[in-house]
Amino acid sequence: MREQGIHGGVITLLILGGLVHGAAAGQAFSGKYFQGEGDTAYLQLLDIARRMLGPDPEFQHVPMLYTPAWNGLVEGPTWGAWWIQNSYGPTYCALPFYEEPLMTFLQNAQDLWFDQMGDGTRAGAHGWVAPDGCLCDCASPGWVMYKQGDGRIDLHDWGLEFTAAGIVMQAELLLIRRDPEAVGRYLPMLERAAEFIWTRRDPKNNLFLAGPAANLLAPSYAGWQRPDGTYDMAYLAGLSITCIAALDRLIEVEKMAGHPDKAAMFAERRDKVRSGLAHITTDEGYFIKSLDPDGTKHGVYGAAKHGYFESSPNHDAIAFNVVDDAQARRIYDKIVSIPLLRRHHVIIANEPGLDDMYVPGDDWLWQHGTWVNGGHWSTCEARMVMAYYRLGKYEDARKSMEHMLGFARQFRMDNPLVEFGSKVYQPKEPVNLCYDSFGPPAALLRGLFEYHYHSQDLTLFPRVPPAITRLEQHFPVIFGNKRLYVATLGAGPVTAVRVNGRNWSHFDAASVRLPFAETPDSARVFIALGGADLDQTAPFHTRDSAPDPPPPEDSFWNVLAAAEPALPPLDLARVGAFYAAMQAAGLGETYEARHARIIVEYAATIHARRAMFTAGALAPLPDPVSQAAADRSYEDTLSKLVAGLTQGMEGYAGSDDAVKQRIRALWEAAALTVSGEPAGKVSSLTSDAAPDE
Repeated sequence: MREQGIHGGVITLLILGGLVHGAAAGQAFSGKYFQGEGDTAYLQLLDIARRMLGPDPEFQHVPMLYTPAWNGLVEGPTWGAWWIQNSYGPTYCALPFYEEPLMTFLQNAQDLWFDQMGDGTRAGAHGWVAPDGCLCDCASPGWVMYKQGDGRIDLHDWGLEFTAAGIVMQAELLLIRRDPEAVGRYLPMLERAAEFIWTRRDPKNNLFLAGPAANLLAPSYAGWQRPDGTYDMAYLAGLSITCIAALDRLIEVEKMAGHPDKAAMFAERRDKVRSGLAHITTDEGYFIKSLDPDGTKHGVYGAAKHGYFESSPNHDAIAFNVVDDAQARRIYDKIVSIPLLRRHHVIIANEPGLDDMYVPGDDWLWQHGTWVNGGHWSTCEARMVMAYYRLGKYEDARKSMEHMLGFARQFRMDNPLVEFGSKVYQPKEPVNLCYDSFGPPAALLRGLFEYHYHSQDLTLFPRVPPAITRLEQHFPVIFGNKRLYVATLGAGPVTAVRVNGRNWSHFDAASVRLPFAETPDSARVFIALGGADLDQTAPFHTRDSAPDPPPPEDSFWNVLAAAEPALPPLDLARVGAFYAAMQAAGLGETYEARHARIIVEYAATIHARRAMFTAGALAPLPDPVSQAAADRSYEDTLSKLVAGLTQGMEGYAGSDDAVKQRIRALWEAAALTVSGEPAGKVSSLTSDAAPDE
């Protein structure tokens, strides 16, 4: 396949991810983001997975979920809000790779939860007034759903496990960005959220009491049904496991913020929660779903009553290192022993069907295999893939990605997937797209090195499939203001490491540690596995060059001239001129410049897509209506990206912030550049020296 690139105003065609050199021998692969040797088919899957995180001419991708309404990401074209349970898997797995503007887009989406978190007085949807620290099921500007909003909402408890998952995502983001200002803003909110969860701890057993629909796959959990038919709280296993994952990260953020006392307090709480896990663990080593106060267990596979296996607490316990390696293997072995859990190579929520919902399971939505009762959720699959990597189950990860590609190639990245993960939820839409669906590709990437972020360092756990004998990642991993490029040679335990060509001592057989203070700002981390000789290797790529936007009069900017309504070419050309000016001013790595950059890249992507069709390198979708909708989704995305940047620049007018004033001046100057007017009218506003980077 091909992609359109930009070089000095000339549009050229570059080969993308399908180059397999020596294909007959299956030895070498060179793609857009990955290069390597060995299992070329797996390398190509990795390359496609990374391509899905940015503009791509062939596959649906994360920027397609951009909305200017809050300058951030949205769940999908038919879902106008941002959900915690749906974003949990894809966000956690993609975070190490989100550069600007995606990092800002994601933070703006998560701000919908944190800016409207419960405070004991704010009323959300249905007039619900949530306790202080409670997050939500989902939110949009001026609207927040503090409980699961579907099902018998009159029974529902607050979003307890939603809140714990929200802590995981936001704390992980803070550990990756390492921005003191952001830590100062969000840490008090994370502490409030943790305190809210702690109010549900039973000190007798260190488990958490939660009522109906307080779990992540709400409303598949009904709590405790009393003998009189009413519903009350039970001990929810998933809440304990997600809480441990949240506290692990909150402790590190507290350390990074210089709060050792709070870090110690949360560590003590985490240890208490961990001690309670014994009460919800079966003799076989896997976790049940819940424990009623009267001792009834839900989720003991094969039992006469409530005898199903509940997937999410189990794969999450492996993915987030809540259990040790021995228990992780026992959980995996139990999953393997139940083949119907993965009928189509992707995990479903439970097997067999639930017998403890608060509604009969015979209605289509509630029947086994459709929605929360045994349907497939790609946000969960992301965590399942992370579990596969931890245990070295690479073929399971491969089969998962291959299954998801069947939907991706048809522009049907829908969620949930019904009929046990084999069909889309909204078949009458011409195309489908949900953020959940990017979970498995993102996990295929993160699982390679796992990436444990701490207050002072980042630890890599190489989990490269042994059939890949050389692997190079040609894209950065984010670590504060540092960018890491990782490569491996060989297979087996870690035996040597070099960073920017120098020997590195911070490693053992299983991991590589990168102390923040010692890691270069741009670091090539080359890892030898199984005694491989790094002296016999050539240097590997470290950074993609920035695009060079064509001049305003170039036909490149006519990319949306046929769209309805048309986006004037000069509006796009202005973005290109603005990006070039930001680069020249030393501001090329700012959010604003990166927002402009993705617009330029997106225009090139549309050109590339059209060229691929013309050359016969990309087959159209079977349904012309779906093909038209797929093409339109590219143009719609570009228009939205331009609208969002324009709105942002208009918002900078009158700002007291000196940097925003300067950026606004460059934006105004770009308008003069494309119109042919003298740029000197704003020269007095743009003549300041560029700041150091």
